[in-house]
Amino acid sequence: MTAPVLEGRKEVAAHPRRRPRGRSNDRLVGWLLVTPAVVYFVVFLLYPALSALYYSFTDWNLRSAASWVGLANYADLMFDDVKYPHFWKSVRVTLQYTLIAVPLTMVAALVQALLVNAIRRGANLFRLLLFLPVVTAEAAVGAIWRWLYDPQYGLINSVLGLVGIPGQNWLNTPELVIPALAFISAWQCGISMIIYLAGLKGIPGTIREAAIIDGAGPWQRFWRVIVPMLRPTTFYLLVTGVIAALQVFGLVYVIFSGNGRSVTGGPEQSGLSYVLHLYLFAFRYDAMGAACAMSFILLAFIMIITALQFRFVKQEAS
Repeated sequence: MTAPVLEGRKEVAAHPRRRPRGRSNDRLVGWLLVTPAVVYFVVFLLYPALSALYYSFTDWNLRSAASWVGLANYADLMFDDVKYPHFWKSVRVTLQYTLIAVPLTMVAALVQALLVNAIRRGANLFRLLLFLPVVTAEAAVGAIWRWLYDPQYGLINSVLGLVGIPGQNWLNTPELVIPALAFISAWQCGISMIIYLAGLKGIPGTIREAAIIDGAGPWQRFWRVIVPMLRPTTFYLLVTGVIAALQVFGLVYVIFSGNGRSVTGGPEQSGLSYVLHLYLFAFRYDAMGAACAMSFILLAFIMIITALQFRFVKQEAS
């Protein structure tokens, strides 16, 4: 009785089931659709990243052949104050900017989102106006804010003078450079405002109605209902905001390179952000190897900061 079964199995094995032609065509179409994304990732992301990793272990000035130096670039950046005197200065400047700019931007975005959400008519117009600073060219932003911060003719000092506050030399006083840059960042909070606004729209109206019925006032509803329900949105903006602040470059470059001035990071290097320092080593000081090493130090630092945020910051709504 076993022989026919074995023969049947051999017969089935001898004639394997053919795959439908339509399934093969679908798979081919799928690969064709993802090929542009794969090519983009490999050519413009993976290959440059791997090349930068290799060059971070070399001494390279973009003109001559790179020479292998191992971990010398990393060691010199962190411990050689003579060769790289402003490395740790740029780290401190970037951390100070992040600690001021990120909370200020998030608060400004939340306030704007609350105001727009409370508007019954014309909300779309206000969303557009508040989003304009995000899409404005950085060159224009730098020119506008250099004029606003001008110690003699700037609008900010003129307004302060109307209320009896003496004007300041914002961009030439080391202690005021980072707050001035952080304020510009808060002015460009349109993306965060839109995300907060989406979070506010997602809060069920029944929860607010229940809080009103229970006798909660506006301040209590804000702290007991809105803030806890926006916790996932706040966490997302905190993580992305810290990553963006640690990589700030365009704003600092434009602010401190106007009117034909060379880029130095402001008075006493008080505005020398980490990425601006990296740029100067790459394209002004002919030290591309050191610049690549700086980029991977920044990558490691961002990964550590992000991991700590995921570990210690509460993410779920309550």
